[in-house]
Amino acid sequence: MTMTLADTSAFDDGAVTPRADRPKRRAFTAEYKAQIVAEYDAAESGERGAILRREGLYSSHITEWRKAAQAGAVTALGPKTKDRRDREIEQLKARAEKAEAELARTRAALDIVGKAHALLETLSESTGTPKPPQR
Repeated sequence: MTMTLADTSAFDDGAVTPRADRPKRRAFTAEYKAQIVAEYDAAESGERGAILRREGLYSSHITEWRKAAQAGAVTALGPKTKDRRDREIEQLKARAEKAEAELARTRAALDIVGKAHALLETLSESTGTPKPPQR
């Protein structure tokens, strides 16, 4: 069997290499989506394709965005993932709650130790043993 030049491009040597030129997924803001849907709806049917080509979108984008807007889900028009700031706020809130709980445990332990110390001091005074000299 002879291998043509077209066959060699499909040859897989099994090497795994990172794809530096891999395209990134685009994220659209809620304002952008609302603007494009409004512009698309206001355009004549012949101009709609030009809008999609200009923005590099598909008609399915418009369909999904319109459904979300009609459902009253303005937040659904926004990005589906939480931004870095929101995640950081959640992490900081969790750390603060954990620190407050630890502080409450520490205060309770100190209160117990203080009461135990006072009790032992009272007991040692009642037995008549002298107090150790304080330094």
